[in-house]
Amino acid sequence: MYFTDDSLLPENQEPLIICVAPYGPEWLPGDYPEDIPVSWEAQVQKAVDCYNAGATLIHLHVRDPKTGHGSKNLKEFSDQIARIRKAVPKLLIQVGGSISFAPPEGGDKAKWLGYDTRHMLAELTPKPDQVTITINTIQMNVTELMTSDDVAATSMADPKMFEAYREMVTDATPAFYVEHLKRLREHGIQPLFMLAGLAQLETVERLIRRGLYMGPLCHNYVQIGGGPDGPNPYNLMEYVRRSPHGSVLFTESVMRYVAPLNNIAIALGLHVRVGIEDNLWRKKGGRMTSVQQIEQMVRMAKELGRPIATPEQAKQILKIGTVYNSVEDTLFNLGLPPNRKGGQQGFLTYQTDGKLREKPSITSEEHRLVGA
Repeated sequence: MYFTDDSLLPENQEPLIICVAPYGPEWLPGDYPEDIPVSWEAQVQKAVDCYNAGATLIHLHVRDPKTGHGSKNLKEFSDQIARIRKAVPKLLIQVGGSISFAPPEGGDKAKWLGYDTRHMLAELTPKPDQVTITINTIQMNVTELMTSDDVAATSMADPKMFEAYREMVTDATPAFYVEHLKRLREHGIQPLFMLAGLAQLETVERLIRRGLYMGPLCHNYVQIGGGPDGPNPYNLMEYVRRSPHGSVLFTESVMRYVAPLNNIAIALGLHVRVGIEDNLWRKKGGRMTSVQQIEQMVRMAKELGRPIATPEQAKQILKIGTVYNSVEDTLFNLGLPPNRKGGQQGFLTYQTDGKLREKPSITSEEHRLVGA
């Protein structure tokens, strides 16, 4: 991403999109009973409350009211999407691509579900706006940055449960993500790339250059350590520097690292993610609900003079429903240089005769709204 002298002025930045992850599949209801919804009605109300607080995008996991555990039943996901659509129709819905990584009741392993099951997310009805997708298998030790204070009085204070999450791996080989991207496109669902560092971002660019993904690039930089990058601000700045200029970037971290990194992101003109899936704490020893975390982001943005995105603005910024049908159009719209042609030498730029270059000729079929 390229910054000009006036890029940090709020009037030149996009309105802030706040994504909230309020369902916390790694936690059990007793870990935070004041803020972990269990009944179907409570889970819907949580979406309504988050929307009213300022979130326009919700990261959805589903909890089975009968057990209190994260659901792996895709019909329950479809039913819950329908309930949320009815209760708060303007809220954009992003389904977590793991479905649920929580250990089953009595189990000792936290792991992502198999490829065939995850592919079925493309067939959810009604369909969500986004489904998250990971690129390249990686360790996902979500506990590495957590302290004993962070997990005190939660199920993760149990050494067996802590170890289950410490040993978790995100399984995402090319056999998965190439096919998954294809299926999401066929069903008109936008992927939200969950990327743990530059190696994964580079893989995404290769997918684009080879025509294996053609569409807007919305990505979430995961700074949780334990496989993904840690919360060092220099990591964030390098990731921002290497990100395509036309992409939409969210930041994500863990526990009390969330607020300071999101503060930087708001100032830079990026977008943010909050919620109890990532963080339980306002300050050491003081908990914070998902709604309170949204309200904190709204206050931060207000102090910097940056407006909060309306649902309509968020949909436009994310380019929900937009696809491209050529590598060239994808590269151009993301602000990436073109592919190298045979025998071409030197740094890659778009050819010009000295006049301003118009955007590539885009027909309604090449740059269409899915379902339009």
